[in-house]
Amino acid sequence: MSQVQTLMLLLALSTAVHIGCAAAFTAWRSGSHPATALLIGGGATGTACALYLAAVSAYQ
Repeated sequence: MSQVQTLMLLLALSTAVHIGCAAAFTAWRSGSHPATALLIGGGATGTACALYLAAVSAYQ
């Protein structure tokens, strides 16, 4: 794995985790149970990571 690929993977994971944390926090603050908010955040993280990596692979 090249250095550029490693940095792309780290960028994708960082972006996905930030989106997931924001989604979980928003869900929790809007009144969801904490476990439900974590599931929402996990779903948002997985979706964002999949979309980002799909876009990178389609670009290359």
